Amino acid sequence: MEPNFQEVWVYLSASPLTALSATLVAYLIGDWIYQRSGKKPILNPVLIAVCLITVILWVTDIDYWTYFEGAQFVHFLLGPATVALAIPVSALIRSLKGSYRAIAAALFCGSLTAAVSAVVIAELLNASTQTVLSLAPKSVTTPIAMGIAERIGGLPSLTAVCVIMTGIIGAVIGPYLLNFAKITHWDARGFAMGVAAHGIGTARAIQINKEAGAFASLAIGLNGLATAAMIPIAFAIWQWFSGA
Repeated sequence: MEPNFQEVWVYLSASPLTALSATLVAYLIGDWIYQRSGKKPILNPVLIAVCLITVILWVTDIDYWTYFEGAQFVHFLLGPATVALAIPVSALIRSLKGSYRAIAAALFCGSLTAAVSAVVIAELLNASTQTVLSLAPKSVTTPIAMGIAERIGGLPSLTAVCVIMTGIIGAVIGPYLLNFAKITHWDARGFAMGVAAHGIGTARAIQINKEAGAFASLAIGLNGLATAAMIPIAFAIWQWFSGA
């Protein structure tokens, strides 16, 4: 009996192994292109992988949630990967003496700017309240950002998309902006990438310089804590003043 191609395709499209394999292959292709280009920021592997997966889903007409069910193991690894960033941070503890005030100031300004700029731009574009709340934690790593969005009444799924876009854009244009601003110290460059572009920016910083990667790892953790504390408090104050 001849196999029914449609039935075989339905099985393969819903198979976890297929979605996971497609994700890994897309990233490997992106990384190959990135390496061959001389590690140009514009050809970020994550950006290329996202574009490839998008094209595959569009051409094959596979529903995103069907794909996500198969590739969710990669999503699960976000948590352990974030925790693993503590390893490079541990090497910084002794060298941070005398720098706590500068780090605290940079963290406060970076976290505040990331949240406020997103909210202000969304408000100017007449976005809905739920959309505004979803955009506020966009510069924090995905698991924390989704938790914050859910807590304040945003859409975690929209927040996740915004977080990924923020990370990709930050990883692509971050080095150019830092060069334009003539910021040459690896600790400052790494910390800025970690605060502004969370995990993807941190991965980019690690690829460029170990010291930058360590400071970016520190920044992503501190920014997660600071944003998780500030945004719910700011939201509660806003509700109190608005009488909502």
